[in-house]
Amino acid sequence: MTVAGVKTPEVYVDGVLFQLLDNELTVLLTQRTRSPFKGQWALPGGPDPIKQTTYQAMSHWVKEKTGVKVDKLGFIEQLYSFDTVVGNPDGPAISVVYMGAGRDIIPKATPITRNSQFFPVSSLPELAFDHNEIIRYAHDRLRAKLSYTNAVFAMIPKLFTLSQLQSAYEAVLGEKLDKRNFRKKFLSLGLVHPTGELHMEGAHRPARLYKFNEQTLEYLSRSFD
Repeated sequence: MTVAGVKTPEVYVDGVLFQLLDNELTVLLTQRTRSPFKGQWALPGGPDPIKQTTYQAMSHWVKEKTGVKVDKLGFIEQLYSFDTVVGNPDGPAISVVYMGAGRDIIPKATPITRNSQFFPVSSLPELAFDHNEIIRYAHDRLRAKLSYTNAVFAMIPKLFTLSQLQSAYEAVLGEKLDKRNFRKKFLSLGLVHPTGELHMEGAHRPARLYKFNEQTLEYLSRSFD
């Protein structure tokens, strides 16, 4: 678009979708089928058309490119608007980015993408545009969200052991946590309750199964860190 002889930035939307696979934090990427960066991996997204909200546009492009419906995620929210000129032949662009998390997300082949799959955040392939920076920013936001929300609920089974819960925190935070301190602090928040069911794993003693009180995003009354 040009206004009074000045080219205004193009507006795009992108989705950063996280899930845990084998106790590792991963992010959904698609392989580009056209220039620029043909053949490289990128976040699913595209241009923001007229007469759509950025959320509607992001939801459309994620489904078109990965087969994933974002309304099936545990949560999704607007992350940030990135202003960049990286790799855009048409000049400056603004990318409105959304971040979400879920479980049991299975991308599917679509007519307009070559490939879509989850990659470990710790070992990403070479990415198009400034998507490395965007994923780093989103990962930092997700880490922070674990300290003041129940966001981890979106990435673990509805019924879980405290060991599984701690593993999820460690995967997102990228650090080991003391078992006793973690359980004491987390249970004191009153976010979960025991179900009365047990989980058997190998020769270990059965472990209690817990469940979050709510399966929606909640803000904590005090910080968990």
